[in-house]
Amino acid sequence: MKILYSCLSKSWGGMEMVTLTGIRQLLKHNIKVELLCADESRLQLEANNLGIIVHPIKIGKAPKLFSILKISTILKSGGYDLIHSHASKDLWLIVPALKIFKNKTPLVFTKHVGSYIVKKDYLHNKIYNRVDIAIAISSVIKKNLIDTTALTENKIKIIFNGVDLNKFNPATADRNKLREELKLSAEDILIGMIGRFSPGKGHEEFLFAANQLSKKYLNLKFVVAGEASRGEEEYAKNIQRIAEKYELNNLYFIGFRSDIPDVLAAMDIFVFPSHAEAFGLGLIEAMAIGKPSVCSNSDGILDIAVDNETSYLFKVKDGNDLIDKIEKLILDSAKRKTFRENAIKRVIENFDLEKVTIQTIQLYSNLTEDIK
Repeated sequence: MKILYSCLSKSWGGMEMVTLTGIRQLLKHNIKVELLCADESRLQLEANNLGIIVHPIKIGKAPKLFSILKISTILKSGGYDLIHSHASKDLWLIVPALKIFKNKTPLVFTKHVGSYIVKKDYLHNKIYNRVDIAIAISSVIKKNLIDTTALTENKIKIIFNGVDLNKFNPATADRNKLREELKLSAEDILIGMIGRFSPGKGHEEFLFAANQLSKKYLNLKFVVAGEASRGEEEYAKNIQRIAEKYELNNLYFIGFRSDIPDVLAAMDIFVFPSHAEAFGLGLIEAMAIGKPSVCSNSDGILDIAVDNETSYLFKVKDGNDLIDKIEKLILDSAKRKTFRENAIKRVIENFDLEKVTIQTIQLYSNLTEDIK
């Protein structure tokens, strides 16, 4: 089987990382993969390291017609069994490119991010009617697709994002690495969050909770991992200013880290305070490592965290409720242990990357069999 992946995004976040992970997984299963990506993007750089054929497209620089013709030529000569797009904007180039040569190659589209724009006009209907199957990464995304596009429910399948259980393994992650780096004692309780600095990720509520809880408990330390994506630098600076205003000398900004399993292992409590999240890849990574968590009760998070079983859920944007839920875990080490065990079990059962990959490959097989 030969697949053409597509993700014409210039950013580097969850969608782009999931795209790259998907390619790696397919290669492990001896499936040939090529990639359409934005020229000079981080995804192009990372994909080049995989040794696959990469087709860079100049997004925003060349006229759309030129890009459509280039993609059409790639499709005509590539001999692909299936095309899998990971960004809705890509469809506006891929679908016309398919129509030029009346190419009937099955088209799969994964919806990673919800949209509030209703896309049921004539042109959008033409685009989405060409999609054979849409993969929704959560229940809320499935509903969003039904509400905003011409896709019918029978053309939408939920396949959760997965986590590599070999990489995010509590037995091999180094709990002491970051704790020694930060010079923490065994008595210190480390509370952390991981994610890019982007509006809506909940950094403000996290810092508010850190400020209030630090006044009450002297053994608390807080850590924030992640960096700003392109165009989000000012937001990151504002978060830094909030931290300075609070005068939190027990808070550490550690930036981008390539050792996320070790960073998570160092934590005693993981916080996922997003205002809205299509899924929550960072959350399943933390749960795989066995971190008890406090999460906002929003959107795709509800497919992952189970209140009072793997996590405590708090009201979105409610800093006081976040404080209450974190404090419960600070005071109850037995509950932290229970959440840890339940979190690991839930990830193994529902979010194992290998199981997710097999589901995806089966979907591919069904589509390519139908077309024969």
